[in-house]
Amino acid sequence: MLPSEKRYEEFAYVLDYIPRGRSSIIKGREGAIVQALGEDRLTILELLAAEGEDFETGEKLRIGREGRAKIQSVFGKLAYEDLTSEAKSQLLSVCETIVKSNEARYVAYFNELQPLTPRLHGLELIPGVGKTFMKAIIEMREKQPFTSFADIQTRVGLREPAKDVAKRIAEELSGASRVNIFVKK
Repeated sequence: MLPSEKRYEEFAYVLDYIPRGRSSIIKGREGAIVQALGEDRLTILELLAAEGEDFETGEKLRIGREGRAKIQSVFGKLAYEDLTSEAKSQLLSVCETIVKSNEARYVAYFNELQPLTPRLHGLELIPGVGKTFMKAIIEMREKQPFTSFADIQTRVGLREPAKDVAKRIAEELSGASRVNIFVKK
């Protein structure tokens, strides 16, 4: 992929639906606004809903250039601070939905994360993973790469790896982390 080539989200998950809202991105633009989280690049987005559509929190929407049904247009990226309180409260559960529906992608992080500094390993940035779990993960992945979250649970004893990854993504999206491993800045 060329560096100048922009990549767009094909799918996004609904964080909040504001039937009569105002755009935070396009001045003076009003209508049915959807705040959503992109599946691939984990981008917080503001969308304009198609006339007469209704949305459920956590619903997966097609927002790519082709085949949109419920979305009229993608206004652009939103800052975490611009999310409604409802969207903020739904962020963690939507992150968890994305992580679970893209399991292979997120399990790969457990197989591939490397040390960031001599004292800090990338795995330690995932909530619930301290030095002990980090060492166990590294030891186990050297024997055989992990294949699923259940595999990680069984072989390492980490209780809910999908939830832990979702917590980390939500933390990165909120701007609460200095180093990002999942969300591009």
